[in-house]
Amino acid sequence: VPTLRAVAVGEPEEVIVADGGSTDGTVNIAESLGARVVQADRGRACQMNAGAAACSGGTLLFLHADTAPPADYRACVRGALGRPGVVAGAFRFALRETVRGRRWIERLVALRCRVFAAPYGDQGLFLRRECFEVLGGFPEWPILEDVELVRRLKGLGRLHLDSASAVTSGRRWQRRGLWRTTLINRRIMLGYHLGLPPERLKRLYD
Repeated sequence: VPTLRAVAVGEPEEVIVADGGSTDGTVNIAESLGARVVQADRGRACQMNAGAAACSGGTLLFLHADTAPPADYRACVRGALGRPGVVAGAFRFALRETVRGRRWIERLVALRCRVFAAPYGDQGLFLRRECFEVLGGFPEWPILEDVELVRRLKGLGRLHLDSASAVTSGRRWQRRGLWRTTLINRRIMLGYHLGLPPERLKRLYD
């Protein structure tokens, strides 16, 4: 709901919710807030690809269900993609809930983005439709589909890291704790760079 309310400000051209067979009232809530709902196979990559296929616009902004963009996100996206050589971008990472080590987490993510130009999907990825289609959309992996898409995008041009924040849920950090979550994330990324299959990486996450 916070995500839908955030994107509805200022009457955006299209708001599409890709539902993976939910039974919690998501469809009714989304439609009541003016979103168009499309059905997709369960899985974040499949759902985001289905949402993109249903969209008619030339610019795509992908938001996880628990991530809300900044209030001026449309101006941020237009400004970023209007820069020479920029093909995609993302917002600054911020946590919604009070989490132990919250500022430390946010600073580490900012450092990763600054040094490696490697934003994740919970930062709100935006890009030109033609770039998305050239790359074949998100790889339909069970995990790290956002990381792989960003890696491929770098072959097409520059990524812009916006100073405005996308606010995302910190429930996973609250549930698992700071150090355990950080360790799991590092193991998954190490496995990714070593070329381990996404299915195996998903087991590490679960």
